[in-house]
Amino acid sequence: MAERKDVTSRRSRRRQSGQVALEYLGFVPLLLLVGFFAIQIGIVAYTVNQAGTAARVAARTASQDVLDQELDPEVAGRRATSEWLSRDNGKMRFSHRGLDNVTYTAEVKIPSVVPGIEDWGWVKRSSTMPRG
Repeated sequence: MAERKDVTSRRSRRRQSGQVALEYLGFVPLLLLVGFFAIQIGIVAYTVNQAGTAARVAARTASQDVLDQELDPEVAGRRATSEWLSRDNGKMRFSHRGLDNVTYTAEVKIPSVVPGIEDWGWVKRSSTMPRG
């Protein structure tokens, strides 16, 4: 009788270990997807920060006297951001307005790392500086 219980328990253990492997294998894609979304949240925050920097630098450059400006404000805004975000001109847009104060708005396209989702939209940040 003892041998029969021992054989049965070995079979049961083998089945359970196989079941655990299948459950783990099914859980890995979900875990990877959660990881991609966590990284994507960080990229969105980084893009917001870079859009604010681009708008601030463009407004600061535009607020200088025309003779003191070394660069076009939009070029200065692009150079102030990560090359990864400003490499393609279609990923960053600028607009401005104002007479006494100059306001620049930078829009930056959010890059994607999540497979299957390419369009996360645009981030828009503005900055106003007094004309000098």
